[in-house]
Amino acid sequence: MGIMDQFKDKGEELSNKAKDALGGAKDEASERASQAQDEVSDRAQQAQDKFNQDYDS
Repeated sequence: MGIMDQFKDKGEELSNKAKDALGGAKDEASERASQAQDEVSDRAQQAQDKFNQDYDS
């Protein structure tokens, strides 16, 4: 195996590692965004419920 082949193989290996790392980061960011959206929705619902209770009283 020549030097160029070794460089090519190493480059492909590093490229695959980078893709895996970015894919994991993307999945984690997506999950966190979904959790934040759920939390905001819950808080908005709680605020609306409190307003309705106060308004009805």
